Amino acid sequence: MMPRTVFAKLAIVLGALLLGIGLLYVLLSTALSRHYQQTFLQNLNRDLAQNLIVDRNLVSDGNLDEAALQETFHRYMMVNPSIEIYLLDSSGGILSYSAEPGKVKRRYVDLGPVHEFLTGREFPLLGDDPRSHDRRKVFSVAPIPSPGDAKGYLYVVLRGEEYDRIEQLFQDNLLARLSAVAVLASLGVGLGVGLLLFRMLTQRLEYLTGLMNRFCAGSFNEYIPFAERVGEDDEIDRLGRHYNCMAVRIRAQLEDLQRQDEVRRELVANVSHDLRTPLAVMQGHIETLQINAEDFGPVIRAHYLDVALAHSKRLTRLVEELFDLAKLDAHEILPRSEPFSLVELVQDVIQKFKLTAAERGVRLEMECDEWLPLVIADIGLIERVLENFISNSLRNTQRGGVIMAVFRRLGVQVEIRIQDDGNGITPEDMPHIFDRFYRGADQGRGADHAGLGLAIAQRIISLHGETIEVVSHPGKGAIFFFCLPVWQPSG
Repeated sequence: MMPRTVFAKLAIVLGALLLGIGLLYVLLSTALSRHYQQTFLQNLNRDLAQNLIVDRNLVSDGNLDEAALQETFHRYMMVNPSIEIYLLDSSGGILSYSAEPGKVKRRYVDLGPVHEFLTGREFPLLGDDPRSHDRRKVFSVAPIPSPGDAKGYLYVVLRGEEYDRIEQLFQDNLLARLSAVAVLASLGVGLGVGLLLFRMLTQRLEYLTGLMNRFCAGSFNEYIPFAERVGEDDEIDRLGRHYNCMAVRIRAQLEDLQRQDEVRRELVANVSHDLRTPLAVMQGHIETLQINAEDFGPVIRAHYLDVALAHSKRLTRLVEELFDLAKLDAHEILPRSEPFSLVELVQDVIQKFKLTAAERGVRLEMECDEWLPLVIADIGLIERVLENFISNSLRNTQRGGVIMAVFRRLGVQVEIRIQDDGNGITPEDMPHIFDRFYRGADQGRGADHAGLGLAIAQRIISLHGETIEVVSHPGKGAIFFFCLPVWQPSG
């Protein structure tokens, strides 16, 4: 079963790495030690074969002294049993040897290494071991002087079978144990120190994991920030910083979703109320007219129809505003900017409200600089904003009041102000005037509007990258103003 924690995985990887290093060390140290021993032994005994020929008088009158050769075999095997002596002919065939009968398995020795030895090649040089078909060992060799072209070689294997036996025994009993203890001790210390360091490195990661698990288990409500270290910036610090940012953002989004849910509930309640009222009035008047149509005269019938028609228009206006606001929120309505004259647009809007304003005894006026440049915006959406502002001012301005549209250039922008001298906005209502379905406390549910006009205006202006500012004092009117960019003709 695979480990589940980073620390456990790192521990396994470290253990495997140290084990591999230990095995590699043993192999390399063994190979290097063997190479050193072979080089040392061959250099030390470079002239051994030559000395045997000269010192032991193996050649007499140009011929090999067989008796002296056998005596040399016997004496050196007694004095130094680690060497093996062989007499070779000129083609490498084994003529005689110091080993026990029956243990020599080769009949010939490859003369390639022999010639390399005699030409002074770098040691170690490995030659054939006559006791094995495939083993090769360091050696010493010297040519045997003889009359004519035929000559032989005295071939001395420096690490004979007895040497291998004693070396293997020594390694098995002492060196192997010492090496194993040293390697295991080194690996144990390395593993312990490595695990301690890994533990120190992964401790903060485990702590961060615990914070994240706690945050998730608590439905993203139980948030404990990850403590960032001053002056440090490793991967865990950056991960902790991202976790803090993520947690704060998730909490903000959850709070926003909760607020949206509350707004949705309130929206459904408000829409239900505002739709139910005109529908109920329409249904009541139409049913009454249907039941008593024969008893009502033309005047009463016309009155009932006018009331039903007025509420039908109110219902239509409410549905249209709801659709417009939904499209603006869903970005289905995007500004199509074009240059236009703001003065001409306002004149057209004022003309629409002239009759209504006259009936209420309110004057609509306009004031602007002598020369006002063209602005660039969506003319249809800006017209809707101006209509909503003027309509809002008409509802809050008493008879004899004035509604003024004022335009002034401010650098590369034109400021638009819609101001009135009506009732103004109370401090309690000011934070909510752009909320959907919000109507002032003095208007209540009986108002003839749904409370969506200013919300739609704010959304339109925000789509143009601008904001709406409001200045108002109770009983002294209100001023709504925003800016639009001046059109800059290209070229």
